[in-house]
Amino acid sequence: MSKGIELPELREEDLTPVTQRLLEILQQLQEKVLHQDEIIRQLKDEIAVLRKQSKRPRIKPSNLDKNTAQRKDQEDTPGKKRSGSRKRRKTKELKIHKNEVVAPEEEVPNGSRFKGYNDYVVQGLLIEPFNVRYRLECWKTPDGRYVCGTLPESLQGHYSPTLIRFILYQHYHAHVTAPILLEQLREWGVDISTGQLSRILVEGKESFHVEKAAILQAGLQGSTYVTVDDTGARHAGKNGYCTQIGNEFFAWFETTHHKSRINFLGLLRAGHTDYAINEEALAYMEGQNLPNGPLARLRNDCGRVFGDAVDWNGYLLGEAITTQRHVRIATEGALLGSLLRHGLAKDLAIVSDDAGQFAVLIHGLCWVHAERTIHKLVGFTDAHRDALESIRSRIWDFYADLKGYKDNPTPERKNELETRFDELFTTQTCFHTLNHALKRLYQNKAELLLVLDRPDIPLHTNGSENDIREYVKKRKISGGTRSDSGRRCRDTFATLKKTCRKLGISFWAYLTDRLCWLDEIPPLPSIIERRIADRPGLSSR
Repeated sequence: MSKGIELPELREEDLTPVTQRLLEILQQLQEKVLHQDEIIRQLKDEIAVLRKQSKRPRIKPSNLDKNTAQRKDQEDTPGKKRSGSRKRRKTKELKIHKNEVVAPEEEVPNGSRFKGYNDYVVQGLLIEPFNVRYRLECWKTPDGRYVCGTLPESLQGHYSPTLIRFILYQHYHAHVTAPILLEQLREWGVDISTGQLSRILVEGKESFHVEKAAILQAGLQGSTYVTVDDTGARHAGKNGYCTQIGNEFFAWFETTHHKSRINFLGLLRAGHTDYAINEEALAYMEGQNLPNGPLARLRNDCGRVFGDAVDWNGYLLGEAITTQRHVRIATEGALLGSLLRHGLAKDLAIVSDDAGQFAVLIHGLCWVHAERTIHKLVGFTDAHRDALESIRSRIWDFYADLKGYKDNPTPERKNELETRFDELFTTQTCFHTLNHALKRLYQNKAELLLVLDRPDIPLHTNGSENDIREYVKKRKISGGTRSDSGRRCRDTFATLKKTCRKLGISFWAYLTDRLCWLDEIPPLPSIIERRIADRPGLSSR
């Protein structure tokens, strides 16, 4: 059923059980067709790119009238000044690099008195090559030795730290592709080849990779919660996935070929490679209904640690644990055991959009994603539409009260909100599809109401979605990475840039500090640890 087809208005007496069932089927078909339409549109766009044709433009409706009305209302409000009416002195704190005195064009008469200057500041940039030739003195001593000058420690080859940080900033922050960046540099007079530019972008970045890995360790060890998300990220011509982990003080990214619970738990290990069988791991396996036979064999080795995946898989093979499901559950448990063994808090809350791979430790759900289950429904009658609007309004009222509870949690308000949740999501309306959606959400009560026990956690994953939009933009601009080093650098610099932004640090200043060896900006992990420790409610350890 396309968007152009509308059902005739149905009266209440027409809604027999058969008619209601048919309407439910039509609702499901409509959702499926709309989903297929979106997939077809994306495939057509991909085919157009392969054929070197333009994608179809997606023109949004104009908001001109709406924005104009809003501005008019603001201007008509008594006592309210228009935006920008109180301007700061923009040049007051600017560093002046050059003073140029301008005399009057007409001749100053004799007897005139000088009354000072009228300053007019013009901001600009110097964009021109600046090449330095280091002439290293060489001396031969009387005993036959040669003593020569040495290059500054901050130099990394034949390109200055300023040029290198400009290249990194443009590519990893401003999303300028390598071909455009190469053209830009050559037009400015920089003699650089494609290979040299590629090496600057991806080689010799080990110190940045180390700091990126430490960011995840610091963020997980200190926080009581993280939000997570993932999105598609192509690499080497194949579809992959980028996973984001973070909160208000850090953002961490890693691109892998798969998105599974094993993959997610492996990322949470923050560089560790071991697998551990301990009580927590066995409790997880039992909770996932691992059969008694394999579980008993694993329990016999409680306390054992395996160095890496090769050792672990060899152990499972030796214990005759080869069924795919059994291997998966055992591996997930051993990874969880490794995480807790290395100090990850058992009470770490993970808030997600209900993707199954993230449902570990203490799991909470995003209310914005949950409400979309209701938002996408389409009513077929006035009664359906009224019921849908009423439920959505009650959900957002409830959401607002949850936000208020976070600021002032009390046992009385907790009991009241739990009761209201039951009443809201067990409501029976005349719209059967809506009833099914409410029932599905009610089954997630514990995860949706986790905030009642943990007021420190957010009610949504908006932060993660904003962070991971970085990869969506890059995917549209450049498609994906080709080399493993390119993929690794993309993840590393996205992590560093987003974390700098959350900590209030200029990414340009960060690159300057690291490339010029200034040591003025402390390691980002230490800043994260300090900020978390200073923030009441975010850290409990």
